[in-house]
Amino acid sequence: MSSATDGGGREGSLEAPVRHPLNWRDASFYDEASLEKELHRVFDICHGCRRCFSLCQSFPTLFDAIDASPTLELDGVDKKVYWQVVEHCYLCDLCYMTKCPYVPPHPWNVDFPHLMLRAKAVRARKGELSWRQKVLSATDTIGSIAGIPVVADIVNAANHNRLARKLLDKTLGVAPDAPVPDYHSNTARKRLKRTLRGDLTPTATPQTRGQVLLFTTCYGNRNEPELACDLAAVFEHNDIPVRLADRERCCGMPKLELGDLQTVAKYKEENVPQLLQQVDAGYDIVAPIPSCVLMFKQELPLMFPEDAAVKRIAEHIFDPFEYLMLRHASGLLKTQFKTSLGKISYHVPCHLRVQNIGLKTRDVLRLVPDTTVEVIERCSGHNGTYGVKSEYRAASMKIGRPVISRVQSSGANYYSSDCPMAGHQIESGLAPARAPTHPLKLLRIAYGI
Repeated sequence: MSSATDGGGREGSLEAPVRHPLNWRDASFYDEASLEKELHRVFDICHGCRRCFSLCQSFPTLFDAIDASPTLELDGVDKKVYWQVVEHCYLCDLCYMTKCPYVPPHPWNVDFPHLMLRAKAVRARKGELSWRQKVLSATDTIGSIAGIPVVADIVNAANHNRLARKLLDKTLGVAPDAPVPDYHSNTARKRLKRTLRGDLTPTATPQTRGQVLLFTTCYGNRNEPELACDLAAVFEHNDIPVRLADRERCCGMPKLELGDLQTVAKYKEENVPQLLQQVDAGYDIVAPIPSCVLMFKQELPLMFPEDAAVKRIAEHIFDPFEYLMLRHASGLLKTQFKTSLGKISYHVPCHLRVQNIGLKTRDVLRLVPDTTVEVIERCSGHNGTYGVKSEYRAASMKIGRPVISRVQSSGANYYSSDCPMAGHQIESGLAPARAPTHPLKLLRIAYGI
């Protein structure tokens, strides 16, 4: 492997990984010759290591092309394959966080996900994003249209109609068997504005302020509003006041996955003032979707390392179960559960794993008497829009098959994932199909509220 002679050719590292800021506003970031050189360097390192072969389709695509090349090395691979590798990366971050021994501060400085993001950003800046990519990632726009009363009923009926799904496949390339969400005109924000309590007094702990702003997220607001409502009910049951921001936009993760960094920056400018206002007023922030928490906790700080407001929000945003376990550590989580849950087959989403907070959802659910939690730490294969695209549907199901198999054979009373989209991906592979139960719903069932 040629990269082994590029300095510091040692195997692995005992130091904690360091994530460098994303230099996306520098012209050199978009230099295509520099990008191709870096792709070759990192792909050569990956070829000599191959630890990540089982994570996603990017690595088998690369390794199979090398193994089929006349030289059996990277120099024999057509550069078109490089872009196939890029297309298969959905920025789950697991190669960086769990597999790669050459991440910084190792001298080889391999950050595969952010290199893929750079390649996607080069394409986006050149105007090469397709109409389909723009539509499928426009969660705010789609939700606001599809969530209109009557329109929502039509959209939902079409999404469950075989002929309509074939048309959707022809127009947007959405696989007919892929799970697509329903839309609700009675959104979570509308529901919560009517039901949130105003009679609770916050109790702070060393790590929590005891009152939270609920960022409902695009999905939690319009697609499964019960997620945000369940979160609010559980938090208020634990005497944690919950409020909403005056308005919110998409967190930006769908656009980040396309490399559309300009739109990510636009969303950031709309969200950050709203969130900072509440942080300055003494609130922490929670959101029911792991990807949205990760966006504010990791990706925006890496894009805007000099922005004090972004940093402050990152310090005060939490996964809901992370927050509940912090409260439990101070004796403030109610553990008088009314209903046991039996056996739970629990899938840990990729964007929750890479937050490095441990298995907090498992830990909270284990507090329920007569409840066991079987943990599955593998990718479901859904990964944003990847798992619904016709050309990637088979690959996504192959990635998710070990998870689906574990759930199928578990004999569990419930199966669950913090990512509702991952839960429905699992559902689509079960025979017979059986709906997931989100961990927030499980906790609400246990509390009897």
